[in-house]
Amino acid sequence: MSEMTLFSKGGNTLPAHLKNLQLDATTKALMGGSGSGGKRISIRGNVFRMMVDGKEIAQNEDRAMNIIVAAANANVSRTFYAGTYQEGQATAPSCFSNDGITPDIKSEQPQASKCASCAQNIKGSGQGDSRACRFSQRLAVLLENDIRGDVYQLTLPAQSIFGAAENGKMPLQSYAKFLGSHGLPITAVVTEMRFDTASATPRLTFKAVRPLNEEELSMAQEKGQSTEAKLAIAATAAQMDGVTKAEFIRPTEDTVTGITMTPEMTHAITSGRKEQRSAQAEAVEETAEPTKRTKKAAPKDVADILDDWAE
Repeated sequence: MSEMTLFSKGGNTLPAHLKNLQLDATTKALMGGSGSGGKRISIRGNVFRMMVDGKEIAQNEDRAMNIIVAAANANVSRTFYAGTYQEGQATAPSCFSNDGITPDIKSEQPQASKCASCAQNIKGSGQGDSRACRFSQRLAVLLENDIRGDVYQLTLPAQSIFGAAENGKMPLQSYAKFLGSHGLPITAVVTEMRFDTASATPRLTFKAVRPLNEEELSMAQEKGQSTEAKLAIAATAAQMDGVTKAEFIRPTEDTVTGITMTPEMTHAITSGRKEQRSAQAEAVEETAEPTKRTKKAAPKDVADILDDWAE
């Protein structure tokens, strides 16, 4: 069989067992460049944006989106930009750490030998009383209506991760702990992520919608072990977008709202380290908005959630 015959238009000569195969890591590596491209979901401007190779290909302006969390980066990561964030401009960080302890070897301008003692980790080093080096959490997620489809990277800012449940709104860490305390894996449910309209900057809250059926769970688990999922939780957003070198931008006096949602900062959903817990508490203090205290609504019991699912 010649090459021309194999791929001729309308030829349909491939054996059945080869027709639905996805590209493997070997093929992508030999293709060079970015292969099929990195896919991620951005929450810039309180809008869900579907990004491929750094280009926005679609928007979902609904306040909520249903996803399945297939995998998560369990390490604290930090990201520092030497300049000011520019709206819509893909820029690699000047310094970043995937484990939250030391700068990554690929950092263009390492700021210190250890993150804990770095000058960019001091309050006031960033805008206002914030730190110039920030945290976030990277997830690999699937869309509820396309579980067999693409794996997307979702990177959350600190205020979408830390804090306690309030008025039924749970940040990621509280949500994961709530499910985990009842023996329910976050990877076994459909999760609704919703923009908090009371927040001045992009902030997502989370709740369980329904359990996955057996076929969906098997597919989600398989996707969670895929090369795409591992890339999503290991790579920075800049790397997903194909940006390999930092572009230093002259700082301006303008305060850009989107800087709090830098997509390269990561933090673990749950952490056993004292240093991580301390960092989380400080991050909550930094991002907290001065609001009138209201009585916290207790999260639904797992039995109530299961009753809701049954209905």
